[in-house]
Amino acid sequence: QVQLVESGGGLVQAGGSLRLSCRASAIIFGIRTMGWYRQAPGKQRELVATITSSGSTIYADSVKGRFTISRDNAKNTVNLQMNSLKPEDTAVYYCNYGQVWGQGTLVTVSS
Repeated sequence: QVQLVESGGGLVQAGGSLRLSCRASAIIFGIRTMGWYRQAPGKQRELVATITSSGSTIYADSVKGRFTISRDNAKNTVNLQMNSLKPEDTAVYYCNYGQVWGQGTLVTVSS
């Protein structure tokens, strides 16, 4: 029964930065791809970024150059550094590992 817990969300002004963190309850992060998703009010959940077990990354076009995903397999964590935040980034951000999802952490960016 692996569980994922996100942290680091909050309220920030446009142009600011936040760092999200996701910790797993078991040693799983070195096995397969991890991802961050987000869901804005009234919209469907979308992929933000993924990172493979070897460190290869993929980003949504909307966040390229601003967000950085990373992982620390020894600590069972995956992080999302978000810079130059825009109001459009406002959403609940979810950590994902296969069929397992975290509860989400809210990011609100004011204009």
